[in-house]
Amino acid sequence: TKKHSITTLVMHLKTLHQADLNNKKVLLRADLNLPVSKGQVTDLTRLNELAPTIHYLLKQNAKVAICSHFGRPDGQNDPKYSLSQIIDVVKQVLGVEVVFIEDCIDSKIPEILDNLRNNQIVLLENTRFYSSEEKNDTKFAEKLANPFDLFVNDAFGAAHRAHASTVGVAEFLDSYAGRLIEKEIQAMSPLLDQSKIQKPLTLIVGGAKIDTKIGVLKNFIGKADYILIGGALANTFLLAEGFNTGKSLVEKDKVEIAQEILLLAEKEGTKILIPGDSVLANQISPDAQTVDLPVEDITDDMMILDIGRLTAREYSAIVHKSGTVILNGPMGLYEMPPFANGTKHLFEEIAKAKATTILGGGDTIDALNKFKLDPNSFNHISTGGGAMIEFLEGKTLPGIEVLLT
Repeated sequence: TKKHSITTLVMHLKTLHQADLNNKKVLLRADLNLPVSKGQVTDLTRLNELAPTIHYLLKQNAKVAICSHFGRPDGQNDPKYSLSQIIDVVKQVLGVEVVFIEDCIDSKIPEILDNLRNNQIVLLENTRFYSSEEKNDTKFAEKLANPFDLFVNDAFGAAHRAHASTVGVAEFLDSYAGRLIEKEIQAMSPLLDQSKIQKPLTLIVGGAKIDTKIGVLKNFIGKADYILIGGALANTFLLAEGFNTGKSLVEKDKVEIAQEILLLAEKEGTKILIPGDSVLANQISPDAQTVDLPVEDITDDMMILDIGRLTAREYSAIVHKSGTVILNGPMGLYEMPPFANGTKHLFEEIAKAKATTILGGGDTIDALNKFKLDPNSFNHISTGGGAMIEFLEGKTLPGIEVLLT
């Protein structure tokens, strides 16, 4: 594989205007892993972002079949994870007719593509119904690629995964980046060049899992001036600093990693902040009684479910003196009103900030919608969480590498 410096990444990306699409059968990898609650799709961001690519392909007279993963069916054909449940939303948002095929490697695909009418697209069933998808199995990738002339990847949210539908098919088909991937790379590439970043640089990391964040935390130590930590992730750091985290969600086996990160930051001159106060409750419910206490006063029966008022204020003050703010993940259990204030307050302040602001991740987008914040208040909202984090770590994402000249 060719290694490209980040500055040349945009130049080497093969984009749609370089492709001859007329009458070509195109396999389009999209990210249709949409959040669904009670049978309703709760956020259309990923679908809206896919629209420019779909419309361009159809305008160029291409015959398009979309493939995507949806949830984690673990290689089983599980109706709960069928893409059939989002057909109506796809039709509505993209303004197309949808022909659904119940198997992503069905033998009827070539014939169905041949008979597509104007403004019709094919939607293939969940690629993860096959365990070969996540293993990037060559035979499976070949079957998936077989009916097509070209491959277009527009699933930035899955570009950090080396799966059959993101990487494997590119061995068999001429491959190009869709409009969304192009947009993501153009927006985020400048952040990888230290000389171009407006300082101070602040990284805000929330959410639950430390595993997915270790790389980005370590990568930004020495580069970021401030790293602000919230969400359940902060609980592991509080435990590492010797505070009682009560009955909170905490990764006890990751305490040493948290301590290592704190020591490294001290050595490299990056200031890591963890919450000084928290919103606590003894149950998780929409009408829970809460109390906001300094972290040293947490007792055994309590759960930390949001950053406290003082922490939200302190984090916001840092945001306002920053030149660049990168955020991934909410500050607490924002889905429920008693625990939403920390995330809401901080996101509102980032929206007002003069800094260059880059936000990403599914929960982040969900929270922005919940709090009705205007997406145009931020410089860039990435459709990828893990992919954004890995891209900003300076890693070459496998799903993007196969789209380079």
